[in-house]
Amino acid sequence: MAPEKLRKPPQAPPTFTATPKSLIDDTNRLIQSSRKVQDSLVTNITPESATFANVLVPLAQDENVMALESHILGFYQSVSSDQTLRDASTEAEKLMDDFSIESVMREDVYKLVDAVSKKNESLDPESRKLLEKEHKDYVRNGLGLPAGPKRDRFKEIKKRLSQISIEFQKNLNEENGGIWFTREELDGVPEDVLSGLKKGEGENEGKLRLSFKYPDLFPTLKFAKNAETRKQVMIANENKCNQNVPLFKEAIVLRDEAARLLGYPSHAAFRVEDKMAKTPETVNSFLGDLRSRLAAGGQKEREALKTLKQADLESHGEKFDGHYYLWDHRFYDRVMLEKHYQLDQQLIAEYFPLQTTIEGMLKIFEELFGLVFVEITGEDRNQLSPTGKGSDVTWHEDVQIFSVWDDEGEGSGFVGYLYLDLFPREGKYGHAANFNIQPGFIDTSGNRHFPATALVCNFSKPTLKKPSLLKHDEVVTLFHELGHGIHDLVSKTIYSRFHGTNTVRDFVEAPSQMLENWCWAPSQLKSLSKHYSAISPEYLKEWQEHNNGKSQPPEQIPDDVIENLIRTKHVNDALFNLRQLHFGIFDMTVHQPESHDAIEKLPVSATYNSLRKEISQLEGPEVLGQGDEWGHGEATFGHLIGGYDAGYYGYLSSQVYSADMFYTIFRSDPMNPKEGRRYRHMVLEKGGSQDEMKTLTDFLGREPKTDAFYKELGLA
Repeated sequence: MAPEKLRKPPQAPPTFTATPKSLIDDTNRLIQSSRKVQDSLVTNITPESATFANVLVPLAQDENVMALESHILGFYQSVSSDQTLRDASTEAEKLMDDFSIESVMREDVYKLVDAVSKKNESLDPESRKLLEKEHKDYVRNGLGLPAGPKRDRFKEIKKRLSQISIEFQKNLNEENGGIWFTREELDGVPEDVLSGLKKGEGENEGKLRLSFKYPDLFPTLKFAKNAETRKQVMIANENKCNQNVPLFKEAIVLRDEAARLLGYPSHAAFRVEDKMAKTPETVNSFLGDLRSRLAAGGQKEREALKTLKQADLESHGEKFDGHYYLWDHRFYDRVMLEKHYQLDQQLIAEYFPLQTTIEGMLKIFEELFGLVFVEITGEDRNQLSPTGKGSDVTWHEDVQIFSVWDDEGEGSGFVGYLYLDLFPREGKYGHAANFNIQPGFIDTSGNRHFPATALVCNFSKPTLKKPSLLKHDEVVTLFHELGHGIHDLVSKTIYSRFHGTNTVRDFVEAPSQMLENWCWAPSQLKSLSKHYSAISPEYLKEWQEHNNGKSQPPEQIPDDVIENLIRTKHVNDALFNLRQLHFGIFDMTVHQPESHDAIEKLPVSATYNSLRKEISQLEGPEVLGQGDEWGHGEATFGHLIGGYDAGYYGYLSSQVYSADMFYTIFRSDPMNPKEGRRYRHMVLEKGGSQDEMKTLTDFLGREPKTDAFYKELGLA
């Protein structure tokens, strides 16, 4: 039991009691209140009397207060089980986006901000950054254009792009397709996956329905022995959301038009200007250099896998056609790990039951960063809930909630709330992500408002006989997303705009990517592990039934299994990174056309597929004569519509920073609490409140270097 004082946070958690009507009413109330603040500024202040204190501070405070509700209003569409609530949340987000566009295009407010900018007052660094960013936002949102047709067209484009983004993500969240297969067609897929699939009736009697949700999709591509099954699943998954195809095309055409209206040669030039890379040329040169360095390794890995495929087919008396397909890759990658590295992924998963793994991860963050996590359950939830009902402080019965505190060494203060929403359900966001529910900031009285953050994932659900078991790559994913959550929790900024993960896109992944290294450290893997048979007598009985007569496995993962796992860290790494390069280069290609005419004529799906074949070196149905339009992967690529446009390269470029930080500071002693706290205060705490290069340089004691990144990839 947590110490008594840790059980009563000084700030109640947010409540999730919205109805479809209240969502829209609350949205309209927030918009009216915010518009009132802006109207009041232009009524009472002139450019001559404008100062940071009387213009920027009220705007920032309004933004802070609005964020407390607006993040939640838009969050329901990703997590609610109620379709009408999701629809209302989508509508609320559209209203807020439209208002946001209206706000950043108010010339009367811009004139006041511009006047403050010219006065060059003495400000603290975070306030200075706020002023610069606010001023630049107005210019980048069309106020640098003369009033009239051009500016009106720009505003029209911004509104349409907002609608496209919301509709695109909604289509992905609501996607509920699947394929019916016989058990024979799914031969090789683990029984715990098959037992969770929907059973067919009528014409589908005796079949199982495989959805495109991760807990179904990935095990099938990894384990199904039937190549035709894997091919069907792979192609259907690429075509699961084809209503997004025209939306994607419209978005890239409109982005290009908007960038050219502002005088930029492309959307990429417009977007990258604000990031660490600064120019598309820097990005293209980084991606091109990495591609040429990885090419030979990718070819070598593919040839080895192809040889493995040939031997496998011939051992079953099947003919080899000389090709290595997209739907072969996850399967033979696994076969190689099992055959050459004795890596049994199912066995490893038995040591990582979801709940004990989470406990282990939280313990690591406690030791490293000086935190304490207290799960809030039962009566404590009722006492903490502003309504007195514990069910009101989460959006679904599966959700866990923790209050997070500093340990004694860090002052024992309250830090914020962490939510875990871990299992798939209909209408829910389909990947793994961290959502900020309420940001942290300093309020008008000088008091701190504490953040609330949520991990939204899709791991398989536990059953009475077996807990949810994580494959090692899922352990890495969970640690990565939890890393974003910790960034969100421990950040301390004056303004909500810079809170937590609100950094430039080509830095935001670095803190979480760095923490992934803990999932490859022997001592951490050991401490995270616990064989599921050791959790309860019921689980032990189940294990014994399936392993007749074998003695119970050791409670923690054996050293030789860890050793084998670590040996595989860079197996087929070149092919993995070439896949990431495909995404990054496709992103830059569609956002950097030679002319507007070129983007209008670009065959997007064919470009996506042909680039994938060229870069990732894996063959698709095009080699079977199905042309380059066989799939529409861009229509499932939420990142490029949801904020990573001309920014996907950030996943790769931020690895340069994450590798440098890990190798320089943590590699020799990952659990060094002194360095952990230094990292917490110098990197995570800063959020986006200062230039990210300054954050990095201050922490490393020098400018970042690429050496560790290329060394890690075996390309030094």
